[in-house]
Amino acid sequence: MIKIILAEDHLVVRNGIKLLLESQAEFAVIGEASSGEEVLTLLENGVVPNILMTDIRMDEMDGLELIDRLTIQYPDIKVIVLSMLNNIQYVIEAFDKGALGYLVKNVGYDELLFCIQHVSKGGRFLCEEISMQLLDKLQDLPSMSYQLKELMEEIDLTERELEVLELIGEGMTNLQIADKLFLSKRTVEGYRQNLLDKTKSKNTASLIKYAVKNSLIS
Repeated sequence: MIKIILAEDHLVVRNGIKLLLESQAEFAVIGEASSGEEVLTLLENGVVPNILMTDIRMDEMDGLELIDRLTIQYPDIKVIVLSMLNNIQYVIEAFDKGALGYLVKNVGYDELLFCIQHVSKGGRFLCEEISMQLLDKLQDLPSMSYQLKELMEEIDLTERELEVLELIGEGMTNLQIADKLFLSKRTVEGYRQNLLDKTKSKNTASLIKYAVKNSLIS
């Protein structure tokens, strides 16, 4: 049984999500909140979930501040953001603070369920809409600029590593990248570590932030 707390300040939306989740035998919504403060109160009273699904924009304490607090005080709780905000900067900040999933509110039912199941097992998930938005931006870019080539030479980044970086930016796991590029999972893990080392990034979220800031991905 996957125990879930829903943090959403619109009651109608929250009730709709709750009905969808509770139609599945493996999910149990054990708590509801309209702000980050209410979530912390639930936790302090012993209502501790496996998954927290939270909006970003909420009164008193928003979702990003809540993720910050949970990472420190309740690191075992896995956080999925469910928001209308599809700006890549919010996505990066949410993952940087410790979220493991990011969904937009018009996400399909099957994708919602898969995300919860995947995150509950320790995976990370980025919804299709945002992944495709990233891909569209990449496809719209002109051929590699001189500045990009210069940066790649400066940090000794190979074409294959850039390809892996783009797929990481789409939210793919090592196994998904391995399948897509016809590589072994161990090889992809090596590329990911090389990227972290070459960009001096401490984790994947920092790597993506570096890549966006330096126009390696957009």
